[in-house]
Amino acid sequence: MSALVPSDSELDALAVAALAALARRGWRLTLAESCTGGWIAKVLTDVPGSSAQFESGFVTYANRAKQGALGVRSATLAAEGAVSRATVLEMAAGACERSGAELAVSVSGIAGPGGGSADRPVGLVWFGWQAASGPHDALCEHFAGDREAVRRQAVARALRLVVSLADARPGSESPASV
Repeated sequence: MSALVPSDSELDALAVAALAALARRGWRLTLAESCTGGWIAKVLTDVPGSSAQFESGFVTYANRAKQGALGVRSATLAAEGAVSRATVLEMAAGACERSGAELAVSVSGIAGPGGGSADRPVGLVWFGWQAASGPHDALCEHFAGDREAVRRQAVARALRLVVSLADARPGSESPASV
């Protein structure tokens, strides 16, 4: 593996850290995954006892699934696309509302090898989050490598995001702090 692409053991360690951070905060997590296809949930649920912090996961790969399962508006998808700030915010809000978890994290991106464009290249991944207490935001990353590398990096970034959000001072869950 490249130094930038996390190994299985690194993903496992990040999952343990994410679950520990959620436990310290007394939060349960739900996920809304697109390009990662449930990989974040898989890594978390590989950890024994994860059900105390991991509430649920929505794998909404197709736009129709994003709309039906999470309530993403068709107008958002038409205007902004599936890989956008607006879409991941709506994915996170829908997951949080439907699950009852204290934190929702969403991810949508272009893992490749095809599907990219000049303004949305392969490796572009958006992450969104919604806390039941109100704070929400999104951030964008650009990852290098093939499909597997992009997806591994997205899984790792999502897990680091969970740690940062759960460990953040209440009310400070903003891009600057994650």
